[in-house]
Amino acid sequence: MEHMENESHEGKKQDEEGHHNNEVVRLEEYKKLIDVKTALRQSNLNPERPDASHLRTLDSSIKRNTAVIKKLKAINDEQKDGLMEELKSVNLSKFVSEAVSYICEAKLRSADIQAAVQICSLLHQRYKDFSPCLIQGLLKAFFPGKAGDDIDLDKNSRAMKKRSTLKLLMELYFVGIVEDASTFINIIKDLTSVEHLKDRETTQTNLTLLASFARQGKHFLGLQKHGQEAYDEFFMGLNITDDLKTFFKKSLSSYYDAAVAILQSEHASLRAMESENAKILNVKGELSDENTALYEKLRKSFDQLLRCVSSLAEALDMQPPVMPDDGHTTRVTTASELSPSGKHFSAVEPIWDDEDTKAFYESLPDLRVFVPGVLLGEAEPKLVDQHGKVHEQTGEHKLEQGAEVQNNAEASVPEHQLEGKTNVGSKNREKKDKTGKEISKEKEADQKGDIEREKVRVTDGASLDNLLQRLPRCVSRDLIDQLTVEFCYLNSKANRKKLARALFNVPRTSLELLPFYSRLVATLSTCMKDLPSMLLSMLEEEFNFLMNKKDQIKIETKIRNIRFIGELCKFNIAPSGLVFSCLKACLDDFSHHNIDVACNLLETCGRFLYLSQGTTVRMSNMLEILRRLKNVKNLDPHHSTLVENAYYLCKPPERSARVSKVRPPLHQYIRKLLFSDLDKTSVQHVLRQLRKLPWAECEEYLVKCFLKVHKGKYSQVHLIALLTAGLSHYHDDFHVAVVDEVLEEIRVGLELNDYAMQQRQLAHMRFLGELYNYEHIDSSVIFDTLYLITVFGHGTLEQDLLDPPEDFFRIRMIVTLLQTCGHYFDRGSSKRKLDRFLLHFQRYILNKGPLPLDVEFDVQVVLF
Repeated sequence: MEHMENESHEGKKQDEEGHHNNEVVRLEEYKKLIDVKTALRQSNLNPERPDASHLRTLDSSIKRNTAVIKKLKAINDEQKDGLMEELKSVNLSKFVSEAVSYICEAKLRSADIQAAVQICSLLHQRYKDFSPCLIQGLLKAFFPGKAGDDIDLDKNSRAMKKRSTLKLLMELYFVGIVEDASTFINIIKDLTSVEHLKDRETTQTNLTLLASFARQGKHFLGLQKHGQEAYDEFFMGLNITDDLKTFFKKSLSSYYDAAVAILQSEHASLRAMESENAKILNVKGELSDENTALYEKLRKSFDQLLRCVSSLAEALDMQPPVMPDDGHTTRVTTASELSPSGKHFSAVEPIWDDEDTKAFYESLPDLRVFVPGVLLGEAEPKLVDQHGKVHEQTGEHKLEQGAEVQNNAEASVPEHQLEGKTNVGSKNREKKDKTGKEISKEKEADQKGDIEREKVRVTDGASLDNLLQRLPRCVSRDLIDQLTVEFCYLNSKANRKKLARALFNVPRTSLELLPFYSRLVATLSTCMKDLPSMLLSMLEEEFNFLMNKKDQIKIETKIRNIRFIGELCKFNIAPSGLVFSCLKACLDDFSHHNIDVACNLLETCGRFLYLSQGTTVRMSNMLEILRRLKNVKNLDPHHSTLVENAYYLCKPPERSARVSKVRPPLHQYIRKLLFSDLDKTSVQHVLRQLRKLPWAECEEYLVKCFLKVHKGKYSQVHLIALLTAGLSHYHDDFHVAVVDEVLEEIRVGLELNDYAMQQRQLAHMRFLGELYNYEHIDSSVIFDTLYLITVFGHGTLEQDLLDPPEDFFRIRMIVTLLQTCGHYFDRGSSKRKLDRFLLHFQRYILNKGPLPLDVEFDVQVVLF
């Protein structure tokens, strides 16, 4: 035991020494680069330019200068030394603007930036007007002076040009040619403009450029790169004020937040589409090509945006955005959980698909809140009673007056006979005169009332016609509710008949209006009881009339009729008995148009009746009859598909409930350590806890969990590799098992070529590279894997399935692996192997055709 512990201790010590040596070599190389930049900066800030007499001794011929200037369009590291010697031998005083234009037009790769910086430094140290002209020319890549300056370049070329120009400008600032850091203010303002967020390609390009700016110029943002602590003097001499640092960091952070908001919005749309596709799969069993293509397009767009946003977050030393995981989006709820007897339906499966649909069919406006009760016919009986009482009181008053007159006359006759007779005669004449005047006044009042009523009738008729003309344009809940309230102000029996007739005559091709018309009827039915009965009687009469019509021209009318009845049923206006009688009539003669009518009825209100408690059993029986008829009848494919869709829409296929996986407590603890607790600060604690586990019992499950690196954070894959290295010091077979499983998973991914596995494959490629970094595998394994990715499936019949020409995912796999461990292949035989593979990789890329912009950026970083 002591011998084994000593060996493991010695192996651990050797690994630590190897890592320490690599770190020392890296720091030495970085120190050399900083020293070169420092010397170059001092020379550029205090240039010793040759005088005019010396320049006159150099070659000033147009032919020679033109030949040298043209070489500035193709700057690279191989030709740098020779080009600099030629520039020293000619006098470019009169050709500075031409030299600047050729440098600005040069297509620089990432590896050529340093060569371009040295050539620009040479020209800056020789010609005073070179630097201002160069800065102005380079800024044209971001702010073209004329609309046609870059019209010949496509979007990808412009993005590549901006990327190389931004890198060159920053390097020129580091070496002192660009002296003012405010030069970058307008560039960052343009790249972080909110207007660019409206264009997806521009947004992705800007995110990539900003990530490149943040990685290359962390000092601009007040961030410190790992390993730069010892060279603060160089960065302090750049004279970047705190205000500029605050501006750059605030601009990039604001743009990052806006991009994250767009990303979350797209994620919500993607989840909604996944949910909708899950429902379609549940009902029909497959997705249409259009839905599949639309989903793939949205998914790829989301993945590209997520990569760009994560890259910017990593450059800003921020945590990448974590999208909320909605567990309900991929779960398909079906009627299988419902019992055939129809018990407890409402508790398990809601009748309505969502809250909006439920509100549309159940939340109807209360007309009494918006309309006076007198217009709804509720105050008419009271008015009639009041009028009757007034007439009775008037009659009684007249009778009392007549009785009093008669009594007075009888009492006055004996006393004053002559006077009484004279008075009675005069009173009678006065009474007749008054009666005639009252009659004439009443006639005039009646005539005026008739005229006014006629005017009101004409006005109401015009208003009703206008309202009925607006009816087909009411295609939203708010519009139909508003029109319902307006009709209440025109309420009369004649107008209700006209409205019922207008609703009944809905165009047979405008089926989208039926739910809104049904909502109007349901809202008015609370106060106008005769409107639903009039409409239903017309619809039922039409259904019975059309049942015997077999003309093809009648099919649209039949569908409109039955769908209207179904919509009214969902508002509880049409009784369920009417719907079942119509369905039974179709099933009794299950042929020709009756099949279409029955299927449309089931699609409209079949599921509503199936999930409603009072009609569940009867609808289940009807659906069973429909299924049997489909099996017995020899239906054509069109009708067979209609019947199947209608059946499964009402009663989705049964599925067993998803059972959550029950894991032992020990396995749960392992997953918690790896997927929840693991980070940079807790890696040693997690390693100690894993070493304490019963190894014989947990080794196999640990290998399984280590392979699920895609379930953790992508930025923490190297920590899993670190744990593998730590455990391998105590268990020799563990890292061998992990490497074997990773290689097997990569090959399985190539054999399946499944889009859903791409994230997992990228995580495995990163994991394989990190295992090489921790010296668990040789470089030969890396190169074998790289060649396997480029050739697997080629030359076989399945080549178009395994690696289609338009699929660039294998390029991303190679780029991921090389970005992880490729920087170690910089000397000896590994460098020669890498150079040979890169030639092979370039041939593979050329066979693919034009690359997407983000893939091209990644390839450039790897190749150049």
